[in-house]
Amino acid sequence: MKLLQATAPLIFLLACSMPSDASVVDDLCHTLTNPRYKKPVVSYDYCVAFFQADKGSAAANQLGLAAIGARMIAATAKSTVKRIADLRAHEGSKDRLDCLSKCSKVYSGAVDEIGKAAKGIASGTGEALGDAGTSLATALDAPSTCEEGFQKIREPSPLEAEDAKFRKDVSITLFVTGTLNITMSV
Repeated sequence: MKLLQATAPLIFLLACSMPSDASVVDDLCHTLTNPRYKKPVVSYDYCVAFFQADKGSAAANQLGLAAIGARMIAATAKSTVKRIADLRAHEGSKDRLDCLSKCSKVYSGAVDEIGKAAKGIASGTGEALGDAGTSLATALDAPSTCEEGFQKIREPSPLEAEDAKFRKDVSITLFVTGTLNITMSV
């Protein structure tokens, strides 16, 4: 009993000093949004909220967060493809229809690239993580390409909100995957 009483404060201090799973999200989001490194793409609160949207992130390590991010952005890309199909079904302007067709193509390609990234993240090996980062960077082009079409015809994009969200979410996932790739290769 005395041994337990004597070691209890030490165990408590060790438990408090060990990083919690929540600190993984906190640390990643602080690093991503640190203006010392570059202009942040997202705010700290947005980054944390992104991960909190998935209950599994509370107990996930960095590799798990990359997988969660890939799963969430895949769902967003698929949802955007469906939204584009709905918009195309009701569009009367040929120019806007052409833009929506291009958006559909790039978002469908993003779904494929995110699938490749998810497989690379799941493998957890350095080379596969590098390939996952490349696939995520390719998927990150979808919103810009989509928006460019509408800018060229000087029409407002009906996908502006979806494009902005997807860009932020892919940026977070790409960051997590990229930092994971660095830590795995050290």
